[in-house]
Amino acid sequence: MSAHAVLTEAVEAALGTHPGLGIALNGVFDSVPRRAVRPYAVVEDALLVDWSTKDMIGREGRLTVGLFAGEDRKRLRALADQIGAAIAGLPRELGEGWRIASLAFLRSRIFEEGPGLCAAVIEFRVRMLQAN
Repeated sequence: MSAHAVLTEAVEAALGTHPGLGIALNGVFDSVPRRAVRPYAVVEDALLVDWSTKDMIGREGRLTVGLFAGEDRKRLRALADQIGAAIAGLPRELGEGWRIASLAFLRSRIFEEGPGLCAAVIEFRVRMLQAN
C-alpha cells in the first residue's frame, strides 16, 4: 500500500475513533462529500516528497485536515483542537512497513466560507520511513 493510502487510513481512523470527535462529527471523509450534514472533516491527500535514506524509503509531507461547520466559531475552535490532539496521538506504526519518524503541528486557520458557514484548516508536517 502506498504511503498516501496508509497515512490517510490512519488519520481517518484516528479521527473517527477519537472520543470527542466521533460523537461531534457527522463523518470523516477522504474527499468533500456531495451530501453531508455539518460538522464533518475531510482528510486531504498529503503532499509528499522524497525523504529517503541510504537504506530506507522515506516520505516527508504536509498533512491537511479540513473541518466544515456552521457559524459557531467557538465550537469550531474546540473541534480543531480535538483534531490536533487526535492526530498527535496517531500510532507510530502505520502498517505496510510504514512508520512515523516525526509529526509536528504547523498551523491552523479558521475562515468564513459564506453566510453562516465557517471552516478550519489544520496542517501538520509528517515524516515517514518504510522498513524493508
